[in-house]
Amino acid sequence: MTTAHTTTASRPDRAAVWLGILLRQFPELARELAPSRTARPSSGGRPTRTAPAAPIRLFVSDTIRDVTDGVVELEEAVCEKLRLPRPGRAGVEQRLARLIALLDDVAERPDPVLAEHVRAEARRMARRCSLALGDAETPVRVRGRCPHCDSVSLRVFPHRETVLCVNPGCRCADPACACRTDRGHRHAWARGEWARLAEATEGDLAEMAAAQDEEGSQG
Repeated sequence: MTTAHTTTASRPDRAAVWLGILLRQFPELARELAPSRTARPSSGGRPTRTAPAAPIRLFVSDTIRDVTDGVVELEEAVCEKLRLPRPGRAGVEQRLARLIALLDDVAERPDPVLAEHVRAEARRMARRCSLALGDAETPVRVRGRCPHCDSVSLRVFPHRETVLCVNPGCRCADPACACRTDRGHRHAWARGEWARLAEATEGDLAEMAAAQDEEGSQG
């Protein structure tokens, strides 16, 4: 069993990319709400719920509800189309893991409608989570090591059509590079440089392009 789901063309499954992002993001939503409720003792010594220390983020709670319902409905639809028993009750993260495990079966169906539905729903929910968490866009991790610092820190930022090394300690050999003087500097590769980057890192150009192609296909 491989750790990364791939299609028969050795291209990363876009549904797997977005489901993986969603699996990482969803727990963060609960943490966003955790500090929003406080209680203080009343004059009688009993705790009394007070106004939140910060405004309750209704969009976050709405997102949790929307994603929870969406994941349940998506798993049930996939199981129905694959003629599998109705999935048992479980938390969102467990359901997402079960969906990821079914992607090979989804990809083998001659009718691509189900695979496209899974991809579209996973992407929609991942982007909804990103908005609720205040992220401008969702970076996608790609395989390969940064040619400058040799860390597994390469990320595709789809909206910017850019691969960045997110390792804050990344330094290159160019004495004129800003990485030596500016802590906020990040080594970046525009889309036109991805082929050269993939060759240098023994990475997969198709994997780098997959996230960007997602954005472009939705226009």
